[in-house]
Amino acid sequence: MEFQLVQKDAESKARAGILKTDHGAIETPIFMPVGTAGSVKAVHQTELKEDIKAQIILGNTYHLYLRPGLDVIEKAGGLHQFNSWDKPILTDSGGYQVYSLADRRKITEEGVKFSSHIDGSKQFFTPENIMDIQRTIGADIIMAFDECTPYPCEYAYAQRSMEMTHRLLKRCCDRFDQTEGKYGYSQTLFPIVQGSVYKDLRKQSAEFIAEQNREGNAIGGLSVGEPAEEMYEMCEIVCDILPEDKPRYLMGVGTPANILENIALGVDMFDCVMPSRNARNGMLFTKNGIINMRNEKWRDDFSLIDEEGDSFVDTLYTKAYLRHLLISKEILGAQIATLHNLAFYLWLVKEARKRIIDGSFRSWKDQMVKKVSQRL
Repeated sequence: MEFQLVQKDAESKARAGILKTDHGAIETPIFMPVGTAGSVKAVHQTELKEDIKAQIILGNTYHLYLRPGLDVIEKAGGLHQFNSWDKPILTDSGGYQVYSLADRRKITEEGVKFSSHIDGSKQFFTPENIMDIQRTIGADIIMAFDECTPYPCEYAYAQRSMEMTHRLLKRCCDRFDQTEGKYGYSQTLFPIVQGSVYKDLRKQSAEFIAEQNREGNAIGGLSVGEPAEEMYEMCEIVCDILPEDKPRYLMGVGTPANILENIALGVDMFDCVMPSRNARNGMLFTKNGIINMRNEKWRDDFSLIDEEGDSFVDTLYTKAYLRHLLISKEILGAQIATLHNLAFYLWLVKEARKRIIDGSFRSWKDQMVKKVSQRL
């Protein structure tokens, strides 16, 4: 994997770059649609490429390991072949999913024991087998196994968790470097910065992660309930330490405003279930603000979903029709809303990149944060 900085913004820490993988180049800043179980919910792969213009999608190690299982994915020739996606894929290590199973998992120095949410079967994840699993899934970018702390958490717990995450990372690096990919293309490992919302821990973790000298780095443990200002503060501390010549990935973030503010702090890559999950519940994100399509006010509004939208659905269907589909729980409603939201998120980062390159990012960002945060 290669990363090239194209332009730095003069009035903020925003950057535009190009991340090159064996499955294609990715223009940053970038948003990555979440395809947890090998599918971005309600969206066909053709639509992802041709309408939404997605450059990279995510898969999740925890979910793919449990279902369909590694034997199926390996027989298929890896996730790219299995789900017919020929562009880059990133896999989350499963650390966040294990964290969310608080009532059915036990974390030890060796690894994490947990019960499957599908059938209750006992499972065991270690840094070593997580690397092996992600090698088998075949992602272009593989995430290190970490512990994601909840918010709020006590300082002592955050410190112990961070230190264990660092030890787990060493084992991930050793295993990754001792193995090779299975499908004839290169894979790369991203470590993850932790430390909750404590400045000294975030600084310590970022320094440790930077010392590992991997090809890219991630920031985890944010967007877990902390105020946005604390997220920005932690992100700024970390971005000021992580190497400038390597991509920075902020995991699980977030709202359109969150993405813009973190781009301004030097983040290059984002993912979040919000645009697709909220779409299925009737919330649309637009260039002018947020729309709750389930509200009565849209019942007989025959204007187009979004005349300024960037998906074909925006100028094909009306608000009244989309509301009818969502209220009726028709599958098409979820499809239309998801296409709209993902197209908007991809437009947002593409426009941010354009503004960074032409020198107008800061003023545009400040204006857009206000617009995309208002309710319509």
